[in-house]
Amino acid sequence: MSEADDAAAPAPGQPRNPLHGLTLEAIVTALADHYGWEELGQRIPVRCFNVDPSVGSSLRFLRKTPWAREKVESLYLFMLREERRAGRG
Repeated sequence: MSEADDAAAPAPGQPRNPLHGLTLEAIVTALADHYGWEELGQRIPVRCFNVDPSVGSSLRFLRKTPWAREKVESLYLFMLREERRAGRG
């Protein structure tokens, strides 16, 4: 088994959890890269995505706001499913 195989293998106790091992920063960055800040702000209408958006301001808000973090994580999982269906994942 190579190092690349190790990275793709699910961690013990978290089988098939695509969020396991990801930082919130990685999730927000991936969403912003995929959708752009404007669409991200339309999909999840919170100030940190709509007014002078940045990864830093988003992280500060999301770490204090569990309901918004859940929405971001759900959108990230949706994005992964979309990419898989499109054959890019």
